[in-house]
Amino acid sequence: MKNFNELDFEKNKDGLIPAIIQDSRTLRVLMLGYMSKGSLAKTLESGLATFYSRSRKQLWTKGETSGNFLKVVSIDADCDGDTLLIKVEPKGVVCHKGTLSCFGAENSEGFTRTLAKVISERNQNRPEGSYTTKLFSAGVSAIAQKVGEEAVETVIEAVKGNRERLIYEMSDLLYHSLVLMENQGVSISEIEEELYKRHK
Repeated sequence: MKNFNELDFEKNKDGLIPAIIQDSRTLRVLMLGYMSKGSLAKTLESGLATFYSRSRKQLWTKGETSGNFLKVVSIDADCDGDTLLIKVEPKGVVCHKGTLSCFGAENSEGFTRTLAKVISERNQNRPEGSYTTKLFSAGVSAIAQKVGEEAVETVIEAVKGNRERLIYEMSDLLYHSLVLMENQGVSISEIEEELYKRHK
């Protein structure tokens, strides 16, 4: 829907319409906000998702205090013109509780991101007896070597057609890759961004 003048802001007594915010790359639903005519106009002008705060009675641009802006990719309305679907590129976490999505907060980051956080904490705290600590202490050459070893073992199991072992070796490969990413200061978001650019 391109003619936003057809939106039905009067359907609800408060003059607001719900806006479902969805990650344009993963299609994960991130949050639900409410928009007034003014916040929609600002969203269209700035390219950043701007809502109307029902508690503060004012416009607010998501990320204006946290820096976690929502860059708008597309805006569409439902068949009745009273709900918006806004696809965005999130810059950081969306929920104020520190998770990627406001829905299913306990699972919203996914296991890979949760594991990346654990690895980052291991890097910062270096607890004794931790295999991850041992890897970080050994340095980039040792970590990169492990990634190479796990990649070779993954290839071997794939060629053999051993599905169970393939899953095992790919898990090792993913883990060691995350350790290397942490060592080199590369985030999952950066990898996602690169993959997204390749498949636009």
